[in-house]
Amino acid sequence: MTPTPAPAAPPLRRLWRYAGGHRRDVIVAATWSILNAILDIAPPFLIGIAVDIVVVQEGSFVARISGVSDLRGQFLVLGGLTVVIWLLESLTEYLADVRWRNLAQSIQHDARMDAYTNVQDLDLAAFEDRSTGSLLSVLNDDVNQLERFLDRGAQQILQVATSVLLIGLTYLILSPVIGLLAFLPVPIVLWVTLRYQRRLEPKYAAVREQVGAVNAALNNNLGGIATIKAFGAEPRERERIRQESQRYREVNREAIRLSSAFVPLVRVAILAGFTAILILGGLQAIDGRLEVGAYSVMVFIVQRLLWPLTRLGETFDLYQRAMASTRRILDLIEQPIGLTDGTEALPAVAGEVRFDGVRFAYDRRSAEAASSDTSAAPIEVLRGVDLHVPAGQTHAIVGSTGAGKSTIVKLLLRLEDVTDGVVSVDGHDVRDVRTADLRSACGLVSQDVFLFHGSVRENLVYGAPDASDIEVARAAELAEAHEFVLALPEGYDTVVGERGVKLSGGQRQRLSIARAILRDPAILLLDEATSAVDNETEAAIQRSLVRVAQDRTTIVIAHRLSTVRHADRIHVLEDGRVVEAGTHDELVASDGRYAALWRVQTGELIDVAPAASASDPASAAVPTPERSACR
Repeated sequence: MTPTPAPAAPPLRRLWRYAGGHRRDVIVAATWSILNAILDIAPPFLIGIAVDIVVVQEGSFVARISGVSDLRGQFLVLGGLTVVIWLLESLTEYLADVRWRNLAQSIQHDARMDAYTNVQDLDLAAFEDRSTGSLLSVLNDDVNQLERFLDRGAQQILQVATSVLLIGLTYLILSPVIGLLAFLPVPIVLWVTLRYQRRLEPKYAAVREQVGAVNAALNNNLGGIATIKAFGAEPRERERIRQESQRYREVNREAIRLSSAFVPLVRVAILAGFTAILILGGLQAIDGRLEVGAYSVMVFIVQRLLWPLTRLGETFDLYQRAMASTRRILDLIEQPIGLTDGTEALPAVAGEVRFDGVRFAYDRRSAEAASSDTSAAPIEVLRGVDLHVPAGQTHAIVGSTGAGKSTIVKLLLRLEDVTDGVVSVDGHDVRDVRTADLRSACGLVSQDVFLFHGSVRENLVYGAPDASDIEVARAAELAEAHEFVLALPEGYDTVVGERGVKLSGGQRQRLSIARAILRDPAILLLDEATSAVDNETEAAIQRSLVRVAQDRTTIVIAHRLSTVRHADRIHVLEDGRVVEAGTHDELVASDGRYAALWRVQTGELIDVAPAASASDPASAAVPTPERSACR
């Protein structure tokens, strides 16, 4: 039985732990915010002091403190004090804003980089049940939501708390009875806040999840815009995006309904306190039990109490959104990588590759399915593969679709780990060596060529950033790409567009080969490198590969057997096992699986069935012996 995972700590506590390196900045920023809040409530006191001077005159608070009995002198003292307080308030506000905003930017940067770094280090299995759009939602929207809270919300919470505390002390000093009445609504406000927090938390979690769904749909459609246009699916896709956006609007509407009711409820709750100050304070001032200046302070300072409390709704809304985002960010940062990096350094690589009893299974179940359906078994792709590629030789791996050919490449690059058995390079288990060393010794040319949005040169030097222009041109010549690159509008500085959209499939493939050549790898991996190009381009690529493969280990994954007939050794993979191995001539002569595939591709046994006659329509359904043999 799978143990129930321990509940995660509250997001604010997790954020405090995560931001450990910024705690000094948090303390400094909080200090400036608290000082600013103290100075911000000073103007009502200054007004009360001014009223006190007018009413009490020589016996005023200023006269007692400063020793100045002249009324004009007292107002000059008050004016000087006002200037000092306002200047200090402006200074502390500036210092607090600068600190909080820089802190928000720093934590935003760290969170985005830590989340992206962990995503980049995750094994491929982590991406099977998670769309690119949902990851982008965390890396962009959620990180920005956290930044907005740290920029404004955190400071507002501190200042509201400081204001309420100081104003409460003021009321209790000037008139304890009125102070107690004025603060009667505070427990109600706190109760409403906690209740709303519990109700809003799942609402905002749903909002953030739906943001990810919308981003995933948009990212998917923008990436496949050519396919959408080709199939005339614009109306259908527009409707699909509309539905996702409508769901986002609906979950947001529920959160808005709750959060918008917060401020009116708080206003009603504090009405009693405000009324108590106006009426009871006025009566005490008339009876002489409360000085007029003190009454003025209490009337004016109530605004400093009430308005921050009404702003709590907006601040609280920002807080809840930020905490929902914080949970998603930290969950992504803390997601286990899956594959741990080896510690053994890989010395100069000769290029010998071995697969010894390798078994591998893809777990296609999602986390939810895995926890609820323990009977579902992973899909086994390789079932005990033994393969030996001596250094410097060219070996090919062929077989039908789904036989596990591309999985061989993934295991060698350690994009996945074997379920059983050992994959080794020069006798070193790939699980024991540093991943960076392993992959730097390999160059991959895949059938799914990915070019970054940038110039031809930037794409070519991707694996060798320090390559010179001469080396770049030489690699392009070996890949038979130099000539067409020079014909581009800006040569090697031509921007290829996102995923190389401005180039043809053959041109993208040649640049991919040149990129691998420029890295000068000891092991060259060609995964269906010519499957999506025309015959002329394939011939050009084959010529370049013959030159490139010299003096280096080359493993070729191919459907087209004509591209591998000159390999030193060909391995036939079927149903996750190597069923045949040998040279092209040996395998054809053995009349096994490879020979059957060869005859199918060369058309030796392909006959056209005679058209069915009207008198014998069933004859069309009877396969010829030759066609049956080819299946």
